[in-house]
Amino acid sequence: MARAPRQTLQALRGLARGAGPAVCLGLAGAAWADVIIDEVVGAGFRGETDAYHHCILGDCIEWSALEIVGRAPDGTQTSRVFEAGAGFVFEDTGVRFWDVTGDGQFEVVVILTSLTSLTLGASLAVYNAEGLIAQTPHIGQTQRWLAPVGAADFDGDGRIEVAFVDRPHLAKTLRVFEWDGAGLVLDAELAGLTNHRIGENFISSGVRACGAGPEMVTADADWSELMVTRMDGGTLAARSLGAYSPERLAAALDCGL
Repeated sequence: MARAPRQTLQALRGLARGAGPAVCLGLAGAAWADVIIDEVVGAGFRGETDAYHHCILGDCIEWSALEIVGRAPDGTQTSRVFEAGAGFVFEDTGVRFWDVTGDGQFEVVVILTSLTSLTLGASLAVYNAEGLIAQTPHIGQTQRWLAPVGAADFDGDGRIEVAFVDRPHLAKTLRVFEWDGAGLVLDAELAGLTNHRIGENFISSGVRACGAGPEMVTADADWSELMVTRMDGGTLAARSLGAYSPERLAAALDCGL
């Protein structure tokens, strides 16, 4: 398979929740410890590695570190590198800027995967400018992945939830975790949905807000139907928007369907 293009350092500028990064960023030279970091303004993966050999994203390259750029109140920008840790890699298509804590500031959301454990696999990890602040449980088996969908207050309770498809090639289960002020807690799940095919270097899903609250847009389990899922309390309910295609997915996310 051809090697998938992966991100260099990316800046956050005017992004909607769940949107991708925008432009490359230049850094000031101040040491991280010398300034108070006010907000995250960019992030990117560092340290290519082919140690994992899962190879589901179009190549066999993963990443050993995450660089996060912070901005101080005086506008100074500094960067800090967080290692995945011994026996772990970042197995991802790119960084995400989501407001997970609901404080109006973006966190960096990535997929952290175990290299060596037979009983871990992937998890969704949330970083702020100081480091890892929350993480979902690992899936529970080596070479098992998850594909993020988005973040929003899906059930209207005032707290942010994050959504991903657990094992999009196997279990095909949408899982929603809520930020409870200290971490991410499973809130709801629904089987029969997916958003990634082996070999693709992108994820086919997203979150839309078309006047009736946030909705998650994915494919059904066999990629025949375009699905919209809403959350009411602790219950997820999905409905079909008709046949799936990349063009119809884009239209649905733009509130055109």
